[in-house]
Amino acid sequence: MVDLAVREMTLDDVEGVYEIEKSSFSVPWTKESFYKEIDHNLFALYHVAESDGEVVGYCGMWLVLDESQITNIAILPSHRGHGFGEKLLVHVMKAAKEKGATVMTLEVRVSNTPAQNLYKKLGFQPGGIRKNYYSDNQEDALVMWVRL
Repeated sequence: MVDLAVREMTLDDVEGVYEIEKSSFSVPWTKESFYKEIDHNLFALYHVAESDGEVVGYCGMWLVLDESQITNIAILPSHRGHGFGEKLLVHVMKAAKEKGATVMTLEVRVSNTPAQNLYKKLGFQPGGIRKNYYSDNQEDALVMWVRL
């Protein structure tokens, strides 16, 4: 079994996280966006997943009062299918709860069944649809939430 360590993201992780972002999303965030999230956004908390010293995944969230919102989560394509996303998200859910969050929400493409299945496995429930949410193809987003 491959070992996975999860820790808070630092500015030194941005380059690796950006590579994961580009390989995972059709409209990736910019490097500058990640730098601003880590260095300036007081509501943001990001974690990275490392395997053999390499950053293979990341997850970001915003914490506002008692609510947490997953902003993005991704695993390197070459490392998917090994449970890394689940371990990372479980860690982030615990971190949100420790910081006082009682609920967590996220948006996922309606076509992204593998991600939806993971979220359901971790207790997330459908909460609604955001029509034409994704700018690349106007795909709808399924809003999901879980009580922490």
